[in-house]
Amino acid sequence: MANKYPYVASAGPLVKTITHLRRSFPKEVTADTLRKLGVAPKNESYAINVLRFLGVIDDEGKKVDAKAKAFVQHQDEAFSSEFEKLVRDSYEELFELHGDAAWKLDRGSLTQFFRTTDHSTDVVGTRQAGTFAALAALSGHADVPTPKSAASPKKTKSSTDDASKKKAAPSKKSESSVPSNGGADGSGSPPVGLTVRIEVNLPASGDQETYDRIFQSIRKNLINGS
Repeated sequence: MANKYPYVASAGPLVKTITHLRRSFPKEVTADTLRKLGVAPKNESYAINVLRFLGVIDDEGKKVDAKAKAFVQHQDEAFSSEFEKLVRDSYEELFELHGDAAWKLDRGSLTQFFRTTDHSTDVVGTRQAGTFAALAALSGHADVPTPKSAASPKKTKSSTDDASKKKAAPSKKSESSVPSNGGADGSGSPPVGLTVRIEVNLPASGDQETYDRIFQSIRKNLINGS
């Protein structure tokens, strides 16, 4: 059994379709027309069903001028006012049940109405509710959903950026090399170092004065000696 109330998977394709038809409404609008316009990708047939349900096109896709006069209104307020009449007439059963409060019903209440009235599944009932909510917004009763734009390609990281993020490898300290001219004598051999180790055996019985004299003698004769 076909659903009485139409639906789209998301509001974006429907909003883009209505927006384009406000700028230019061809004498015939079919799924192929929307496909060429690129306004409802993969949702062309669903958007066409909504337009038929509103009565702005007939079963063959031809424009119904008496119903489509809302689309020639340039000012947004004037368009919303005329478009509201189309929505109200098309959803007559919903407005008979809820009156003007239908414009502001939450998604749960709308889904409940469509599921019980149309015997819809959970998914379809939810989409029917979302479709009505989008039409209500176009009628001036809520903010119109902004269609998602095509995702921009991700920027590839440049090699410079990658290089900047890499930690610089620690540079190895170069070992000092022996000068090419060799030692001080110019013979090519490294200079010879001399280390002198002095051991001092201090008498255990010595006092501080004895130790001082020993170190003074070492300083005088070995360290400071010429």
